[in-house]
Amino acid sequence: MDNSFHGAWPALITPATADGGANLTALRELIDYMLAKNVDGLYVLGGTGEGLLISAEDRRRVVETAIEQVGGRIPVIVHVGSISTVEAAALACHAQEKGADGVSSVMPVYLGGLEATYLHYGAIAAAAPNLPFFPYLFGGQIDAFSLMKELRCRIPNIGGAKYTGPSMYEIAQIIELGDDLPSDRGWTIFSGMDEQCVFAAMMNAPGNIGSTLNVMPGPYSKMRACLDSGDFAQALDLQKQANRLTAVMIDHGVAAALRVAMKALGIDCGPLRLPQETISPQKEEILLADLEEAGLAALAAM
Repeated sequence: MDNSFHGAWPALITPATADGGANLTALRELIDYMLAKNVDGLYVLGGTGEGLLISAEDRRRVVETAIEQVGGRIPVIVHVGSISTVEAAALACHAQEKGADGVSSVMPVYLGGLEATYLHYGAIAAAAPNLPFFPYLFGGQIDAFSLMKELRCRIPNIGGAKYTGPSMYEIAQIIELGDDLPSDRGWTIFSGMDEQCVFAAMMNAPGNIGSTLNVMPGPYSKMRACLDSGDFAQALDLQKQANRLTAVMIDHGVAAALRVAMKALGIDCGPLRLPQETISPQKEEILLADLEEAGLAALAAM
């Protein structure tokens, strides 16, 4: 089990062709951009990567392309969540075969109770037994601590979780579930709310996975470096700078804002996939002006 998961991880956009397919050429370009920014890992085909909106065939092609382009330089976690447990397990098996470093999944789309959730996650993890499995948890929707405590007992290759929620108390509880695990078994709880990265890191979250890291991975790497050196004031200032840009993205719609920002940075990720709505050229102009006013260029350059 790999214990090396840490640092700043973009929840990678999946560039689209005009018909919603996977633009693998743009994907390679985007990955090279991230590698040049010295990100610590990539989380592919999650919510930001529109994994649930992409065909299983395209998801496999994206995984193969991403792993090939990365070439082992940083770890890659593949989100395999699906409406179907069988399909999610098949995608997990494929990710393991192609050399992914971990697999992840959202909660079951059709909630059938806790026991069904345990079985759903167990089937996915069992399909990739040589990889750490990371449930993707949205804080507030469930008792994430109780769920992870049970999954830790049931799933031998569970490696932690991606926790996207505002409760620093809850994330700290989940992190502490790893304290009594054997030293050879990894336990990484990634924080998933970009706006709270500094605070989650102070609770000992060793890594963060987030949408806005496509546009500005640098500030998040610098936040962690500042915390490591004890410069908490500078870490907080960086968080506030990043949050100003994040606030603009939230106001306009994060998915659309990410594409407009990346296009301004030289990488055209194509349209959003239906049922998400791509914004009009007029609204795009307004959004770009707001992003620039909030410090897009400086934050992206870090």
